[in-house]
Amino acid sequence: MNDTYSAAEFGSAPRIIARADHNISRSSVSNSALRVLYRLKDAGFQAFLVGGCVRDIMLGRHPKDFDVATNALPDQVRSLFRNSRLVGRRFRLAHVVFGREIIEVATFRAANAPSPSEEPVAEADADAEADEAEEGRVPEFEEADPAAGSRDRVHDTHGRLLRDNVYGTLEEDVWRRDFTVNALYYSIADFSLWDFVGGAEDIAAQRLRLIGDPEIRYREDPVRMLRAARFEAKLGFTLEASTAAPIESLRHLLAGVPPPRLFDETLKLFLTGHGERSLLVLRQRALLEVLLPSVDRYLSKHEGNVVEQLLRQGLRNSDARVGADKPVTPTYLFALLLYGPIAEGIEALPPQRWHEAGTILEGCDRALREASRRVTIPRRVALGVREMYALQPRLEQPRGKRALRLLEQPRFRAAYDLLILRAQFGLASSEIAAWWTRLQELSPEERLKSLDALPGASGHAPRDADQAASAAAGGLRTPHRRRRRRRSPGSA
Repeated sequence: MNDTYSAAEFGSAPRIIARADHNISRSSVSNSALRVLYRLKDAGFQAFLVGGCVRDIMLGRHPKDFDVATNALPDQVRSLFRNSRLVGRRFRLAHVVFGREIIEVATFRAANAPSPSEEPVAEADADAEADEAEEGRVPEFEEADPAAGSRDRVHDTHGRLLRDNVYGTLEEDVWRRDFTVNALYYSIADFSLWDFVGGAEDIAAQRLRLIGDPEIRYREDPVRMLRAARFEAKLGFTLEASTAAPIESLRHLLAGVPPPRLFDETLKLFLTGHGERSLLVLRQRALLEVLLPSVDRYLSKHEGNVVEQLLRQGLRNSDARVGADKPVTPTYLFALLLYGPIAEGIEALPPQRWHEAGTILEGCDRALREASRRVTIPRRVALGVREMYALQPRLEQPRGKRALRLLEQPRFRAAYDLLILRAQFGLASSEIAAWWTRLQELSPEERLKSLDALPGASGHAPRDADQAASAAAGGLRTPHRRRRRRRSPGSA
């Protein structure tokens, strides 16, 4: 499966769209990206804005990231920008750093080389990336190995591309990209738009189409099937028939993708503002079955139940946070995705054990282990999920001053958000949830006084009328406190 795509296969001459005939303006490009483009141009190199940022500007959106393609080699880019570093294991490229903004600069690559963004994440790096995502920091990247510049192109027995460090020309660079809408080049030299593959027409038609033979491209890199689902969800475009057709027969190849890389793709699917839509598309394309089998199995078994409603609402809430430029975390995402499998694990045990912390943690561990067979779940994320669920009984049964100490727990906010979501669907007491909401708005002195108004202070944990029915539908049950002190010695 060492097929390549040459520019001559589709005609080497691009359609060059003059500035007057397209809607890309430099006012839509970040100042940092413009500085990179102009410095490369002034140094005698070709410099193009490329990829999703060009596509988004054409759609009237505001790109969050800007990528640059050039004929300058990585070492030459490094010499031009003191604020840059070379990164990557399979692919060497430059990250030019302007405070919290990073402009990715990639050298033109030969045909068939996957995008630099497709480089798999090492398992150790997945933990660091998750830590930084939790804290809203820009991830750090490992410096590239200068000796990694092998020109070998290696495929495995399924046709998946394992290594390619071959640099090429602009014409060749087009064919290593995945979708036509991501293969448009904006030239800083004359502000023209270069289109080799009909990407401008596909944007106008809201059509998502792979470059080259779809089956070959999916075999080279099975993650392209997830990228197809992600762009279908993000852009609302229609997946072209020939691009969609091979997914059903090739989706099993995702099981051979390194789990750390699938963690990275999962975050892109669910934490970039279109998580709810991604869930629907993944299920429609039967890709969730391969990515997160336990989640797909639960949703298929309990179609439309209260847990699916909770999951979709939670993803909808996260999408709204992304739209408002607020942080979202992998920990909360996996707490949502695994809600059903965790609840199922708990409810497989005797009912008298459901309220026990050990049972809840056992359910979490079982769900996390199964999900980790396909998608690496970094240790920090897994511990966070366990802590969020372990806090649920304590939030639902606040007791005196100990309740106030929960506010100091690092995972309190995430656990509180989960409690609010559960209360919205009758899986926790709405009265308790409202009490925690009011408590956070009070001063320390007022919080002490609020303990007198604590729901269930008489010893009874509050309970919604439909709570038991909702829990029976597959939700995480709300534990209830036993009043053992009033039990007579002779009672059965």
